[in-house]
Amino acid sequence: MPRLPGVNHQQAVRAFERAGFRVIRQGKHIIMFDGRRRIVIPRGNPVNAFTMAGIVLDAGMTIEEFKRLL
Repeated sequence: MPRLPGVNHQQAVRAFERAGFRVIRQGKHIIMFDGRRRIVIPRGNPVNAFTMAGIVLDAGMTIEEFKRLL
């Protein structure tokens, strides 16, 4: 699996928005939805690399696709 550095949660939200996700709720975590999949992004900075990789996979993307969207 390619390496994914820790990512700022705001950068991650922008990247997922470019991929078609929309913010549906915010609190301690940001909930995003694309019509089929729901992802949860914690507001910590930076988001741990392992956590971010899991979120990317839950979104149905590869690490390379996510890196291009950053």
